[in-house]
Amino acid sequence: MTDLDDTDRAILRALVDDATLSAGALGRRLGLSQPATWRRIKRLQEAGVVKTRRLVLDHEKLGFGVTVFLGVKLATKGRVSLEDFERAVTAIPEVQTVEHILGLYDYRLRVVARDISDFERVLRRRIMTLPGVGDVEANVLLSEERRPGPL
Repeated sequence: MTDLDDTDRAILRALVDDATLSAGALGRRLGLSQPATWRRIKRLQEAGVVKTRRLVLDHEKLGFGVTVFLGVKLATKGRVSLEDFERAVTAIPEVQTVEHILGLYDYRLRVVARDISDFERVLRRRIMTLPGVGDVEANVLLSEERRPGPL
């Protein structure tokens, strides 16, 4: 869907900022009726522009003070090892995202932990024992800025 008008873009910008906004509140903000706003949101969802609405948690306030990005290179290539790795890694609760990437590493993982020693436990006991894991590179997140998307 590429035929987004200015109102669609305004709706998307508002939802990116706060996905909990109701159609009524969003409509009031944009000068639209609740039904018109709801129809536009529904159309954006049906077209696949809006995939889902997510709740963003503050990991630090929940006791997870360390975020680490891992580059993981698999020791063995092949369809079975990719599927086995993906199935196993997504079962680890500390792993927040799993991205299959092109480059030096095969996967990029976002891992949260209570502290560095907790991360070491997750790395040694859970991640390094996954099927097919070869080289791993860890990068500790120091700070994060959320930049708005291209809208």
